[in-house]
Amino acid sequence: MNIHEYQAKEIFTSFGLPVPGGKVAVTADEAVSLAEEYGLPVMVKCQVLTGGRGKAGGIKFCESMDDVRTNAANILGMDIKGHTVHKVLITPAVDIASEYYIGMLIDRNTKRVLLMASAEGGVEIEQVAKDTPELIFKQPIDPRYGLLDHEAMDMGMRLCPDDVKMARQLAAAMQKLYLAFVAADASLAEINPFIFTPEGKGHAIDAKVNLDDNAMFRHPDYEALRDLDAEDPSERTAREANLSFVKLEGNVGCLVNGAGLAMATMDLVKYYGGQPANFLDIGGSSNPEKVVNALNIILADKEVKAVLFNIFGGITRCDDVAKGIIAATKSMDISVPIVVRLTGTNAEEGRAMLADTDLHAAETMDEAVKKAIELAG
Repeated sequence: MNIHEYQAKEIFTSFGLPVPGGKVAVTADEAVSLAEEYGLPVMVKCQVLTGGRGKAGGIKFCESMDDVRTNAANILGMDIKGHTVHKVLITPAVDIASEYYIGMLIDRNTKRVLLMASAEGGVEIEQVAKDTPELIFKQPIDPRYGLLDHEAMDMGMRLCPDDVKMARQLAAAMQKLYLAFVAADASLAEINPFIFTPEGKGHAIDAKVNLDDNAMFRHPDYEALRDLDAEDPSERTAREANLSFVKLEGNVGCLVNGAGLAMATMDLVKYYGGQPANFLDIGGSSNPEKVVNALNIILADKEVKAVLFNIFGGITRCDDVAKGIIAATKSMDISVPIVVRLTGTNAEEGRAMLADTDLHAAETMDEAVKKAIELAG
């Protein structure tokens, strides 16, 4: 789950990171009131769940109250990469002498949290990684001990080899960021940039945090952080129906039981020249209501020209799954062809049941994928 900058800053502040004050406004009048509270100059920063906000004109420096009112009014309602701005963050402006990038993410190769840092802060880190990867320093963190003092200080000195005081501030910020990352069950936490003023005072003036949905049961309070307006409607509907769904841009709707099988199905669709329209893991249920919910979500995408069921029957028998699919499709008005591949327990019985319907039955995964691509045109 992605959260806004102001929400990420609240998490950072709770772990002692040096974050300038800031509050959100939803009108230009509220923005002016907050600017009067903090004193000029201030920054007006759009709050949308996408990058490139500054380049799109969503971040403005304001030296007067007229600037605050004008910029807030212009930014609110702005469309940035398909995201409408509903809130702006008003935060004190600080003089910037130098900028750094600090980030934490999950390194699947080492199965550890990875600290990444660079003196090229203030720009998109993906571009730095592409053009000058040698400017990004990395430190895997042992979960038994956390980010140790000497590891953090070593990284700080790499970034600021000529200023020990600044290196110490960076090291402290890295350790606090690691604690916040772990406690929040985050999959990503970034400060870009972490800046120093001309007086050498460090500030985390931007924040980005992605929370791991799989750990939300440990953080019931995080549900309130979710921005429903920024979510894809189909993904929100799927979450409410307890379905794992990610919308893609193809025309073959995929309805599969099991995340691994779903990934393999999408890979095979691509392999044979098709384009998957989604990832959808329906789980082990043969409940017709769940199938109906899944089909409604997939068919809400007007680009979908065919639907592919790829079902492995283990504990859930294939004949039960076939009954569920037949019952679900009979209750719906479906205008696109549906291909069903069943394998596993009672697969032959399930396919025999499908033979008496308009559904296209397939025995093998390859056969099913090719048929779905063909029917999708």
